[in-house]
Amino acid sequence: DVRRLPNAIVLPSYPVAFVLLALASANPGGPSDFSALLRAVLAGAALLVFYVVLRVVYPAGMGLGDVKLSGVLGLYLGWVGWSAVVVGAFAAFLLGGVYGVALVVLRRAGRKSTLPFGPWMLLGAAVGLVAGPAVAGWYLGLL
Repeated sequence: DVRRLPNAIVLPSYPVAFVLLALASANPGGPSDFSALLRAVLAGAALLVFYVVLRVVYPAGMGLGDVKLSGVLGLYLGWVGWSAVVVGAFAAFLLGGVYGVALVVLRRAGRKSTLPFGPWMLLGAAVGLVAGPAVAGWYLGLL
């Protein structure tokens, strides 16, 4: 099934991400940045809790693989900063929603069709990593 995020890939990503970020925060020979590691852990937990709540509120709307993937993405986005977390999470829903609406308009899907969300989570995370601070700064400048 192409809509599955296998545990064999997602679950080992947690310790791998943590170890990589812990090593990066230690930065031998340079300034240590344990605040970034703490922020990464908090962001990972925050995104995981957010997706768990979405799953509990509307189980058919979110797969368990998406829930598990959210924490890993939160770790990496949190390392960059809170703006990357917020922009990355929002971009996933925005891009996935635009795709879903386009499919409905083109009559390739109905309102009750299920669509894989993992690819949009990954693309949203990429947007957050690349443009998170700039997009957040732009948006806050509008307020």
